[in-house]
Amino acid sequence: MYNTINMDIKDIILKMKQNKKKINIKLIMNAYNLANQKHGKQFRKSGEPYIIHPLNVAYILADIGLDEATICAALLHDVVEDTDVTSEDIKKEFGEEIADMVAGVTKLGTIKFISAEEQQVENYRKMFLAMGKDIRVILIKLADRLHNMRTLKHLTREKQIRISSETMDLYAPLANRLGLYSLKWELEDLAFKYLYPEEYHELVDGIDKKREERLQFIEKIMDDIRVQLKKNRIDAEVTGRAKHLYSIYRKMKRDNKTLDQIYDLFALRILVNSVKDCYAALGVVHEMYNPMPGRFKDYIAVPKPNMYQSIHTTLLGEKGTPFEVQIRTWDMHRIAEYGIAAHWAYKEANYFGRGKQVVKVGEDKLAWLRETLEWQKEIADPQEFLNTLKTELFEDEVYVFTPKGEIKVLPRNATPIDFAYSIHAEIGHHMVGCKINSKMMPIITPLQSGDIIEILTSDKSKGPSRDWLKFVKSTSAKNKILNWFKKAEKAQNIEKGKDLIDKELKRIGFSHTELFRQEYIDPMLDKYKYKNIDEMYSAVGFGANSPVKIIARMLQEYRKEHEEINIEQKIEELAKARKNKPKPSSSGIIVKGIDNCLVKLSKCCNPLPGDDIVGYITKGRGVSVHRKDCVNVKDLLTEEDRMIDVEWYNEQKTSYQADIEINSNDRSGLLVDILKEIGKTKAKIMGVNTKTTKERIAVIDVTLEVESLEELNKVQKALRKVDSVYEVRRKK
Repeated sequence: MYNTINMDIKDIILKMKQNKKKINIKLIMNAYNLANQKHGKQFRKSGEPYIIHPLNVAYILADIGLDEATICAALLHDVVEDTDVTSEDIKKEFGEEIADMVAGVTKLGTIKFISAEEQQVENYRKMFLAMGKDIRVILIKLADRLHNMRTLKHLTREKQIRISSETMDLYAPLANRLGLYSLKWELEDLAFKYLYPEEYHELVDGIDKKREERLQFIEKIMDDIRVQLKKNRIDAEVTGRAKHLYSIYRKMKRDNKTLDQIYDLFALRILVNSVKDCYAALGVVHEMYNPMPGRFKDYIAVPKPNMYQSIHTTLLGEKGTPFEVQIRTWDMHRIAEYGIAAHWAYKEANYFGRGKQVVKVGEDKLAWLRETLEWQKEIADPQEFLNTLKTELFEDEVYVFTPKGEIKVLPRNATPIDFAYSIHAEIGHHMVGCKINSKMMPIITPLQSGDIIEILTSDKSKGPSRDWLKFVKSTSAKNKILNWFKKAEKAQNIEKGKDLIDKELKRIGFSHTELFRQEYIDPMLDKYKYKNIDEMYSAVGFGANSPVKIIARMLQEYRKEHEEINIEQKIEELAKARKNKPKPSSSGIIVKGIDNCLVKLSKCCNPLPGDDIVGYITKGRGVSVHRKDCVNVKDLLTEEDRMIDVEWYNEQKTSYQADIEINSNDRSGLLVDILKEIGKTKAKIMGVNTKTTKERIAVIDVTLEVESLEELNKVQKALRKVDSVYEVRRKK
C-alpha cells in the first residue's frame, strides 16, 4: 500500500504514462489546479490537507488504467459538494462528460427524507442510475470508498463500524460484481480489520508465526512446476501469493476450523500466452500432483458474469498438504484484477477528438446491472430495496443449461421457476412443470450447477401462484410474478388501497377532502414515481407501499400551508385545558374522554413516556396501551371500534421498565465497563443476562427502570461509546 500523505499529481501522470502512450496532461493539470485551489484551506479528520483525498482517488483509478476524463472527474469529485464550484462551472471548463461523472458521484445532501434509511436508499438509487449512464461513475465511487477505508483510523469507533459494515455489505460485493478483485480484496480486509479487530490481529499474528515454513513449502512446489512446464515447452510465469485475510477468516468460520487446520494459505498462479497453454499447463500439474475431488472449476469454458476467466484446481502436495493453483492467460489476468476497467470500451482512436462514446450499460456481461436498474424503479420500500440490493450483489450462483446447451446464471438455491422467468416472463406465467436432467421434478427443486432444465408450459395455465414468491431466489422472477398479480388484480387493489388510506386518515383525525388536494397529491406522486392516483391506490392495496408513507408525504405539503397558528385561539384552548385537567391513571396515562379508567402498559412492547402510543379497550380488563410500532397493533387495528386515543400525562413522575440488548465483540472487562457506564445515568439496573456466541460475540440483555424515553436514549447513547460495543437497541 502506498503512502497516502506524499501523493502528488506527478505520481498520477507517471502512473498513467505506464498504461497509455498518449495522455492529455494539460486537461489533468487544469482539473488538479481547480481542485487544489478550491480545497486549499480544507483539512481532513487526519489533519491532512483535503486535496490528498482526491489525489489518492485519482491514483487508484490511474493504477487500473482509466482514461483522462475519469481521472479529472476523480480530482473534482468533491468540489461541487464541498466548495462554491457548481456543476455548470465544471461543464463550462471541462465539458459535459466530466461534469456528468462528477454529478453522478456527488452525494445527495439537500433533499429531505422521512428517515436516514430512506436517504441512504436514495443515494444507492442515484448511484445505480448514474452507473446506467456511465459505468465509470461507480469506479470513482469505489476508489473514493477505498481511500476513505485506508484512512478510517482517524474517525470515531461508531463511524468506523457504520462505514465498514456498509463497505462489507455493498461496496466490496459491487467491486466483485464488476470484477475489480484488486479493490474487492482490500475493501474486505480493511472492513474486516475494523469490524472484528481482535480476530483480525489474531489472524495476522498467527500467519506471521508460520510464514517462513509455508513460504518454503510453496517455493519448492513453484520451482518443481517451473521445471516441468519448461520441459513441456510451455512459456509461463509461476508466482505465489498469500490468500487475503478476510477470505481465510471466512473459510475458518464456514468450515469451523482453526488457522492451523487451514493449509492453502498460499495460492499458485500460472500465467501463459494462450487458452491452449492453459489446458496444457493443467495437464502438467495434474500429472505432478493428485487433484482433490470436487475442487476443480473451469471459468474459462464458463466465465463468471463479471467476465472473470481462470482454471482453479486444488492439489495435494507432500504429506497430503493441499494447495490451490490458478491458471489463466495474461489477458485473463488483467481482467481478473481490474474487471470492467480492463475491458474498456472507450474508443482510443478518437481519444482527443470529439464524438467520444460514453461507456453505457449495454453488454450482456453487465446484464445483472441492467436488471438492477429495472427492479430498483419498482421497489418503493427502503428496507426491501436494501435487502434486494445485498442479495443481488453477492455472487453465490449456479450455472445451468437449456436443452439446447445455452448457459443460464441464477442465484444459489434458485428453482426451475427462476429458470423459466430468466427465459421469458410468458414462459414463467404458463409454466406447469419441469424436467431436470430429463427427469420430472417438482418446480421448487433447488438447482445445481450443470443441471439441464426443460420447462413444460400450457396455454390453459391460469398464471403464477402466490406461493411461488416463497421459493424464487432471483429478483427478476419475483418482480415478474408481482407485476402479473398487479395487473390481474388491479381493480381490487385500487379499492383496497382507498380503504387503507381512508382508515389511516381517520386514525390521525383528517378528512379525505382536507388532505387529498391536488397541490398535496402531486409531490407525493412525483416522489414515489406514480403516473396517477389510481396507480398509487393500487400499490398501497397490493402492499408495495404503505398508507402511512403516502400520507406522510402529503402532510409535509399540508404543514407548509398551515404553519400560521391563531395565537388567541391557542391561549383560549390552553386556558380551558387548565380548568378541566384530566385525571391520569396510576400508570401515568390519560384516556381521552374517560376518568379513573383501569389502564395497563402492554408487556409486549413496554411503552415509555415519549413513545407514540395507542389504546385498545379489552374485555373486562380496561384499556391496554401499546406503542404504535408494536407488532401486535396491526392485528388490533382490524377492530377499529375498540381503539381509543391515549396520551402520556406530563406532570407525573413514574418509573417504567425497559429492556435493551447490547451486541459487542467479547473481551475481558466488558460487563464491568457497561455497568459502570449505566451507573453514571439515573437509570436503575433491574436485571442482567449475558451470553457469548461461538463467534465470540457477546449478547447482553439489560432490564432498566427509567422515567422517560429521553432517559433511555441517554443510556443507549452512552453504551454505544463503550469499547467493542457495536450495537445497542431497545427490545420490542
